[in-house]
Amino acid sequence: MPDYLLETNARKQGLAPVAGVDEVGRGPLCGPVVAAAVILNPDDIPAGLMDSKKLTAKRREILYDEIAARAEISIGACSVEEIDSLNILQASLLAMRRAIDGLPRPPGMALVDGNRLPEKLPCPAQAIVKGDDKSLSISAASIIAKVTRDRIMADLAREFPGYGWERNAGYGTKEHLDALNALGVTPHHRRSFRPVHNILYQDE
Repeated sequence: MPDYLLETNARKQGLAPVAGVDEVGRGPLCGPVVAAAVILNPDDIPAGLMDSKKLTAKRREILYDEIAARAEISIGACSVEEIDSLNILQASLLAMRRAIDGLPRPPGMALVDGNRLPEKLPCPAQAIVKGDDKSLSISAASIIAKVTRDRIMADLAREFPGYGWERNAGYGTKEHLDALNALGVTPHHRRSFRPVHNILYQDE
């Protein structure tokens, strides 16, 4: 289970406040990549924070509201156009940097999930592999990012029905791939991703 040890160590070094940073949406065939940065109040941390993938959708929604009410949060995103232009890794890093830059106050330290750090950050940062299993701040960021992106995809599903985005969040499920073949590519699909690219250029 994640704890607050990494944050406590940073705070002891005078690197407060500490922000946890995570992103969601690298794998889907459509929609933006979304990142969140969260500064928890060490005296008021919601109970039950963990990697968003290990929580039910209902529990994520409850924790989202608790985090939003008790912590400082910021969302960063990169559009489909930016993903196709930059590549998904660079777009993910840029979304995380945007999330950090958007915080109400600059953090003294950013704990970033993964093994790569965004460039040109406004503060010292540490990359934490599987950080959402280790840091409560990163866990909180993973929940905020996941719920935010799922809501975006549910909204897009109403605009483009038939792809099942409200259920699959844009991932390449059988339902989604079948719909791609039957209904075609939407403006929200990532053209640089192979299943989408192959449909667009299958006649060439």
